[in-house]
Amino acid sequence: MVILGVIAAFLAALYQTTPSPVVTPTETTTVESGNAQTEAPFEVLTQEDLTVITGNVQRPNGMQWFNGFLYVICTGDWTIYEVDSMTGSTETFISGVRNSHTLVVEQGTSDRPRIWVPDSDTSRLLEVDQMRSPKPSASDLETPWGITVFDDDSFLMTSLGANTLMRVTRTGEVTTIAAELRSPTGVTVDDERVYVANSGSSRRAIEWLDREAVESGSEAVMQPLVRGLQNVANITMGSDGYLYFAYAIGVRGVVGRVMPGECAENGGCDNDQVELVLYTDLSAPLAGLTISEDRRIFVHTLFRPEIYWASLDPQAQN
Repeated sequence: MVILGVIAAFLAALYQTTPSPVVTPTETTTVESGNAQTEAPFEVLTQEDLTVITGNVQRPNGMQWFNGFLYVICTGDWTIYEVDSMTGSTETFISGVRNSHTLVVEQGTSDRPRIWVPDSDTSRLLEVDQMRSPKPSASDLETPWGITVFDDDSFLMTSLGANTLMRVTRTGEVTTIAAELRSPTGVTVDDERVYVANSGSSRRAIEWLDREAVESGSEAVMQPLVRGLQNVANITMGSDGYLYFAYAIGVRGVVGRVMPGECAENGGCDNDQVELVLYTDLSAPLAGLTISEDRRIFVHTLFRPEIYWASLDPQAQN
């Protein structure tokens, strides 16, 4: 009953109506980056730094940048839209996908993308291209939430309903990797580790698994990465080596980052060791977190049409 209560509370927060942005406080904070590749101090982004893309997606949820476009799932009309990430020009990609918080976009066999969608409304993994209707690849996934590419043959996915991390092949074979998670949401990987967000536990906000253990099928033990964060949702690796994640500070939606290797080697990082990247006036949770090749960060709030972006490049900030 406790687990069901946690899930219910998270879903209630997830589907709240987001108010219009309010005026951003003028004070900003300068944070010195912990990444040796960053030459200039990183100044925390605020609402004033966000640019709005005026697309034509009325109730966006899952979103992924790919080759200059944002692929966005609209829960209002069960459609995936292709949005130009610079101009906002919007085209219908395909209809028939109900709802998803995350998605994987890759190059298809033609010159058009192929999209893999964990449809949370139908509990299926869908393979989507423009040549046919969405094709179910796996089913009975118990409210899938996060997805990331693991290798050429499989994905890692989280199940919000079953509190599990799963390995799902492109042909639909499902293997449970970890259980007894706490309302797991986002999942991502790097060369050494698998990272999983637990939206239902601030103490277990982000955890990690050894990638080699997952690959070999041996026992993989969840270990702490970041503690003390509220309602962690989407997580993604940046090309700069940082792990980026959307979470809440009070009722505000924010994005933070850590160097995951440093946190893992030190037994986990506390919330005061998280570098704040984006502090908005938007209501939590932020959704659709994705980062482009030119280091623009994109987010939106659930069921509001505005899509926002800001540059992570310190030189662009200045």
